[in-house]
Amino acid sequence: MNLFRSAATVGGTTFLSRVLGFVRDMMVAAAIGTGPIADAFIVAFRFPNMFRSIFAEGAFNSAFVPLFAKRLEGEGEASARRFAEDATAVLLAALLLLTIAFEIAMPWLMWLFAPGFGDDPQKQAWAVQFTRVCFPYLLFISLTAVQTAVLNSLGRFFAGAAAPVMLNVTMIAALLLLVPFSENPGLALSWGVMVAGVIQFVWLAISCHRAGMSLRLRRPRLTPEVKRLLSLGVPGLISGGIGQLNLTIGTMIASLQAGAVSWLYYADRIYQFPLGIIGIAIGVVLLPDLSRRLRAGDDDGAHRSQNRAIEYAMLLTVPAAVALAVIPFDIIKVLFERGHFTRADTHATSLALLIYAVGLPAFVLNKVFSPAFFAREDTKTPLRFAAVSIAVNIVSSFILFQFFAFAGIAAGTTIAAWTNTAQLGLRLWRHGHFVPDAQLLQRLPLTVLASAGMGGVLYAGSRALAPWFDLHFLASVSVLGALVVGGIAAYAIFCQLTGAARYADIVRPLRRG
Repeated sequence: MNLFRSAATVGGTTFLSRVLGFVRDMMVAAAIGTGPIADAFIVAFRFPNMFRSIFAEGAFNSAFVPLFAKRLEGEGEASARRFAEDATAVLLAALLLLTIAFEIAMPWLMWLFAPGFGDDPQKQAWAVQFTRVCFPYLLFISLTAVQTAVLNSLGRFFAGAAAPVMLNVTMIAALLLLVPFSENPGLALSWGVMVAGVIQFVWLAISCHRAGMSLRLRRPRLTPEVKRLLSLGVPGLISGGIGQLNLTIGTMIASLQAGAVSWLYYADRIYQFPLGIIGIAIGVVLLPDLSRRLRAGDDDGAHRSQNRAIEYAMLLTVPAAVALAVIPFDIIKVLFERGHFTRADTHATSLALLIYAVGLPAFVLNKVFSPAFFAREDTKTPLRFAAVSIAVNIVSSFILFQFFAFAGIAAGTTIAAWTNTAQLGLRLWRHGHFVPDAQLLQRLPLTVLASAGMGGVLYAGSRALAPWFDLHFLASVSVLGALVVGGIAAYAIFCQLTGAARYADIVRPLRRG
């Protein structure tokens, strides 16, 4: 498996999913805006999204992949399949109990997750109703996480990366076919989330069957291998899902200000676009690659993989962060300002996006550094760092919220992300597990320089094109697209001029089989 070819597969599929996600969010913004129904649905949607990120991209993947790969290489497919089936049975049993408990306790849990909703009984009731409909999604997405991890370990990354496409397509269908005929659009969207979980599970089940790795449902048993998985997975539950946990904390505090939940959600959706395409894609592919190299004793190869992963991640992330910081208002205005989404919402959301952009490189680096711990079956160290990061997020968000309202929450999330990145990077460096090579040290500053040049071009272009952003939807999207393409072209030129990257350096790894 070639690391960058596989990352390109995951990233390209994720790109399609995020584009569909933007279409979905534009339709949601136009349909429900940022009012009480929107706040209630977004809180409900946070639940399955949080668990999707933690299980599919975090804890389960980080703990399961090294153990499954070890069984696959050492004992063969039959033993690896049995381990996956045992893990699935225990996970499903635990989540069934969790789902039942959450369904019963949802009215009380909502006071914890959205304390500000208590001032509006109708919003509180909607949030409870919507979340009860959405929450069973967790069962299906957790089974999907097992199937995705199995396929990733076999070097088959497309099916798992394509699963989120099913969520977006299903929700778009709900917006087109259910919302116009529903008395409560939030409830219709919640059912769309639930149905999407079933569709994703079926898609991955078919993919596993085609890969010769169908998983049967067994009676739950705490075998020694499953106990080992749990010992690794429980710490990873927090460390692998640190980003979603911090966003959930932000949502809890944001519920104290009307509209803030929605503003932060839409800003989050924008910066999650490059994070998903770059950070998550590289992290998902890097983990099995490092696991195999370390088991083979190829420490030099592991260092090379990690250095190139950081180099390529920053080559794509830094310019994305600069772009989001330079033209956030134009992005939000063109994508969301219509229907119930007002100019005031655009100003608020674009401010949150600017602040999140400052933390984007940290969010991506977290996804690149974490596999170095997980591949060594060390999930406790990232857990300790995650605990510190969560504490920083809670304290800074709460304090800054008193002075800067919702913008303080975004700042707290960004500060926490950089705190976590610094801890992960320094620990790897001190233990000799992260050794920056000369190429990485040379090209990182050049990447920042090229990105700054691109930022200047984007700023000048946005000022010149400002009147065109007030045109009808298709025209304004076309103008924004042209601005983005121009920024990409400018960045490519600056990369060539500064030496941050050469065309051959990008193309060569993608061509290797």
